[in-house]
Amino acid sequence: MRSVKVSETPPMKNPHGVDARKLLDAEEAQVIHIELKPGEALVRHITPVDVFFYVLEGTGTVEIGDETARVGADTLVESPAGIPHRWVNDGDGPFRVLVAKTPRPVKPTVILDD
Repeated sequence: MRSVKVSETPPMKNPHGVDARKLLDAEEAQVIHIELKPGEALVRHITPVDVFFYVLEGTGTVEIGDETARVGADTLVESPAGIPHRWVNDGDGPFRVLVAKTPRPVKPTVILDD
């Protein structure tokens, strides 16, 4: 059995400049824990594989394509491959999201200029 604690996983360098920690990096999937502080946001980007997000804590806004929704803890959001998306912490506390990419991407994420 493999067990991973978020608090013991070092943050990874990322183009968003936020706290992101890779918890799993297998051929079948990649799982990343993201914590956004109030006012922080991900840069709009396109992931080459399907992604689902599970909100662990807080409230924020997710944008996928032309759709925008305000979501909170215990919410699962699906994002198909090739669709621009981003997260925004417009709340007043931490916003923690678990990101699962399936399968693990072999092509790079495309960062969009807004």
